[in-house]
Amino acid sequence: MANTANTPQAGNPRPYVLLSAAVSVDGYLDDTSPERLLLSNALDFDRVDDVRAGVDAILLGATAVRRDNPRLLVGSPERRAARVAKGLPEYPMKVVVTGSGDLDPALALWHCGGDKLVFTVDSAVAKLLDTIGSLADVVSTGPELDWPAVLDELGRRGVRRLMVEGGGTVHTQLMSANLADEVHVAVAPLLVGQAQAPRFLGPADYPGGPLARMRLLEARPIGDVVLLRYSPKERAC
Repeated sequence: MANTANTPQAGNPRPYVLLSAAVSVDGYLDDTSPERLLLSNALDFDRVDDVRAGVDAILLGATAVRRDNPRLLVGSPERRAARVAKGLPEYPMKVVVTGSGDLDPALALWHCGGDKLVFTVDSAVAKLLDTIGSLADVVSTGPELDWPAVLDELGRRGVRRLMVEGGGTVHTQLMSANLADEVHVAVAPLLVGQAQAPRFLGPADYPGGPLARMRLLEARPIGDVVLLRYSPKERAC
């Protein structure tokens, strides 16, 4: 099913947007090898599972979906049961953003729990309807990807908390547009050092420029990983 989300939806607030990433000390999300670099440890993976259990939707860019082939599930049976007891779906909605429309219907996330929603642009709608139209809702934001329209449509669909798990382009776009409400960065004691590897954030015109300091909400060691939580919208020069 396809529709268009290019106007604000009155009476439906945008979701609270939480960016989540694990990075090396030098700021990379992964290395350049074919296998996924596991930056977090078991304790931090469990923390991420707990955060997933507390949101209404999990969003990922198409590049990260193609690269990692994730399932985007809540792993803990107890956490899933707690969601159901609250009247929520067992799993959060899975949201993918793509400009090209290049998404394989064999990817794992289409075939396991939770509703699926794809945001794209007008030129890619026909391709997506042909390939994954039976597996996910397809929504165009117009000629170009429109992040406010994405958030408006998610709000219309009842998403109150949105977890964004990457990749770097998505994180950069949301941060530069001042649309992220909270950032979770788990810093792993690794150095990648590969210029072609994906980074958490890329060059952009960020709100306030390089002198604007985000408010630190929490700094906590989790084994050999350190979790940093920031409020990007509470900047001070």
